[in-house]
Amino acid sequence: MRLKEVPDLGVSFADKIFHALTYLVLALLWYGTGHYKFGFKKLKSIIYSALFSIIFGIVIEVLQGMVTETRKPDLYDVIANTSGVLLAVVAVLVYTRKQIKK
Repeated sequence: MRLKEVPDLGVSFADKIFHALTYLVLALLWYGTGHYKFGFKKLKSIIYSALFSIIFGIVIEVLQGMVTETRKPDLYDVIANTSGVLLAVVAVLVYTRKQIKK
């Protein structure tokens, strides 16, 4: 099958990577704020930052369909956002585990 013959699914891969990376950074920033600025324990910071970031992403997608005429909600954006958040959780767990072993 040639590349031209592959059906277009309407999903931009680069856009989803951007969504995932953006939410990875968002979740890491919220984790850092909770843990280092406010002194929350690691697990509490991970849970709060992940939940806040995922809920924020869902709310933004819903609002796109409600308050704009040019944008619409996209389930794939929510999946990409959530993937980025989960990558942030894994990164925090790996990083803090290495810090503890030092």
